[in-house]
Amino acid sequence: MSKPTTPPPDGSAATPARLNFLQRLESLAIRPAARDYYVRWAENWINARGNRSADTTSAYFDALGRSTHLADWQFRQAVDAARILACEILTLPWAAAFDWQGLAAQAHQLEPDHRTHGREAIQVRALLPTPPSDPAAPLPETGAEIGAEIERIVEALRRAIRLADLAYTTEQTYVHWSVRFTRFCLIKLKQTPQAAGTVAITAYLDYLALERRVSSSTQKQALNAIVFLTRKVFGIEEFTIEKPASATGGRRPPVVMTREEVREVLARLQNPWKLAAQIMYGSGLRLAECLRLRVKDLDFGQGTIAIHDGKNRKHRIVPLPRSLESPLKEYLEKLRDRHLQDLAVGTGEVHLPESLSRKYPNAGREWCWQWLFPSATLCPHPRTGRISRYHVHEDSMARQFRGAVHKTGIAKRITTHSMRHSFATHLLESGTDIRTVQDLLGHASVETTMIYLHVMKRPGAGAPSPLDFG
Repeated sequence: MSKPTTPPPDGSAATPARLNFLQRLESLAIRPAARDYYVRWAENWINARGNRSADTTSAYFDALGRSTHLADWQFRQAVDAARILACEILTLPWAAAFDWQGLAAQAHQLEPDHRTHGREAIQVRALLPTPPSDPAAPLPETGAEIGAEIERIVEALRRAIRLADLAYTTEQTYVHWSVRFTRFCLIKLKQTPQAAGTVAITAYLDYLALERRVSSSTQKQALNAIVFLTRKVFGIEEFTIEKPASATGGRRPPVVMTREEVREVLARLQNPWKLAAQIMYGSGLRLAECLRLRVKDLDFGQGTIAIHDGKNRKHRIVPLPRSLESPLKEYLEKLRDRHLQDLAVGTGEVHLPESLSRKYPNAGREWCWQWLFPSATLCPHPRTGRISRYHVHEDSMARQFRGAVHKTGIAKRITTHSMRHSFATHLLESGTDIRTVQDLLGHASVETTMIYLHVMKRPGAGAPSPLDFG
């Protein structure tokens, strides 16, 4: 673990604040081995004059996040140590209003298979011609043999998906269901998926519906994955599947917030989470689309936001809310100052797709390519090991949003995606054409958009009631 390097001031061990801090650490669920690190982080923060104000604390943690040897959990530990000292021991007047939790959440690093870089982290090689397999080969029985068979099928599946240029989220979903289906065939049916044929598909879908009791949408998702596996990997183009048992219930209507509820939730968020939520509601973005925005995607002159590689690899243009122009410009000024400081110490680089970084080696250091919502810490690329900055994690945004909803006391199952649902519903309620809403949301079919007609305050796109006719 990288320890803070600044030594404690002479005599600090005897100060009442230090003794109270140690006693507080003992009362918390902190491992004894970690308490020394909490003390060192707190002393580092004090020595850097972080206790003077919220701005000096932000500057301290900005500098700390530039360390190339600092893990995300170490950054969160440092924030927690400073929070305990500032709020509970020193009771600094500005500390209670400071967003300690939001600062720590910005350091949540992306997983190696995260959708942002999963295609680069998980490489798939081109298939070379090989002799045909022996149909009389023994069935995998041991755990190692089953694992090897699954790995072989997954490798072939990933190759087919990438040659078909499907979205990485689709790849993750298809791999998930194909692995479960293969295990079902090898363990329960004692056959390989190829040998079991279409009977195994029906049996597995029946198993999901009757024993696992999954929803009908989950069954459809599994069916799509297995059909793709059967056609593109096993080479069986034409086949018939008997109608499996179907889970009851149709698609549930989306949870939509009122305009007042949206305002209440936004009022309880702080930047950058508040800005992200405002963009999702004001422009109808999905969470991943919002957090993956780069500075170049904002066009203040045209008043638009460009969405690249959205769901189903689609690109679209959505409006940039005029009310956000001033807050965004102010936020970007602070972000640019931070980027210049990063460049000054040699850390002002963000991760780019591998093909783009090869074509433009210096693009990752340019201002236009910076993330709109960057992570507080640097991290290595899972395959190349190159140290750069990613955007904040979706889970961090979801936790901050969930906390804001909890503070409002709104008795609805509201998630970040509810902002997108509310965007579409409120546009339709205001009289916007449904085709326009479909384009803004990026829906392939207008039938998907029509579900919002069922949750409007004025059903029928605002049509009057015959009882109100003169």
